[in-house]
Amino acid sequence: MGSSTTKRPVERFEAIIVGGGMVGTTLCALLAQAGMQVALVEAQSAPLRLDGAVSQLPAPRVSALTPVSQRLLTQLGVWTDMQQLRVTPYRGMQVWDAEGSGEIAFSADEAGVAVLGHIVENSVTQAALNRQVIDHPQVTAFFGQPIKALQRATGRATSRADSGDWLILEDGRQLQAPLIVAADGAHSALREMAGMEVSHDDMQQDAVVTTVRCDKPHGGIARQAFIDGRPLAFLPLTVDGDKRYCSIVWSTTPAHAAQLCELSRDALGDVLGEAINDRLGKVVACDKAYRFSLVQRHARHYVQPHVALVGDAAHSIHPLAGQGVNLGLMDAAVLAEEVLLAWRRGAPWGEMNTLKRYERRRRLDNSAMLGLMKGFKVLFGSHDPALTLARNLGMSGMNQMVPLKRILMRQATGERGRLPLSCR
Repeated sequence: MGSSTTKRPVERFEAIIVGGGMVGTTLCALLAQAGMQVALVEAQSAPLRLDGAVSQLPAPRVSALTPVSQRLLTQLGVWTDMQQLRVTPYRGMQVWDAEGSGEIAFSADEAGVAVLGHIVENSVTQAALNRQVIDHPQVTAFFGQPIKALQRATGRATSRADSGDWLILEDGRQLQAPLIVAADGAHSALREMAGMEVSHDDMQQDAVVTTVRCDKPHGGIARQAFIDGRPLAFLPLTVDGDKRYCSIVWSTTPAHAAQLCELSRDALGDVLGEAINDRLGKVVACDKAYRFSLVQRHARHYVQPHVALVGDAAHSIHPLAGQGVNLGLMDAAVLAEEVLLAWRRGAPWGEMNTLKRYERRRRLDNSAMLGLMKGFKVLFGSHDPALTLARNLGMSGMNQMVPLKRILMRQATGERGRLPLSCR
């Protein structure tokens, strides 16, 4: 290290989390509320507060939070704040193939749950989580501090508190902990510094998002149409009691995405309404369209000594099933459970024996979901007449099979595998 990094004493913590998004902040809350001394490092200059989380027009980026994620956020004391801001429950789903007659509908009653999930603006979830961690006595937050370097530990530590790697921040501060977690997104700087390899699968699609208001109320139903292999979702939103708002996510070709983003609001609303056969009447775009590229990524390994990946730093997924944030929240819950189990026993919580248990519990589930999303894209993107007929017959046939639908919906609501205690 140069002289600029030796002027300040090393600040030691029991865990350091790089990335103050929804997943990183959830992990921070889980560890801090259990009593660990945690550093939260975020490149953005200031945390989003509750009083700035919502406006009259819903934010364009939303998540479909499962009941399992809701239980986690409730346990953290976050859900009440979110409800006071804006959450929209949905009790039904309709999915259909625009190239045929295949259609399937799911309901909360069939799944044996109160709701299938909630559509929530990401800013709402983020602000409520921030409230739990920013001023928590066990948390030291470093906002506006990109990380400059990761320095690996050499030699034998004299105590567990002195073990682990160092992070060097942009301002020269040095942070050390037995565990450093990368929660800094799909283009994770910390993952790159740690030399952790990632596989990439370019989906050759962009996601176009915006907010609309329809003539007809959404009825608490999430709708998704497959249009020439390009899934278009109308996700229900409620604004001041008005149930005619929807968040739009259209995963489509880059060329089509560019065309949509160039349309006037009037033209955009007309195109969206026509795309779902006017099921909700006239559609009015409330905002311009935004686009972002879709690339599925998956880290070959989630852990190495003293370093773990969570959320988009470990995996990024097609938005088709709305599972991205839910998978990340489950990463945070499982990692926290394994780390705290070791920490409470006095075992080394940042070493591979502990971190491998997290990886085993999460990588298989995430791999299965990534593979499923790729399979859906291939299935619904095919123009083969035989495959088109088969998928339409399959959807219509499955719609009559309530027991199978119940199993599928329990999976979709997050009830998969051994859930951590924080999610039960």
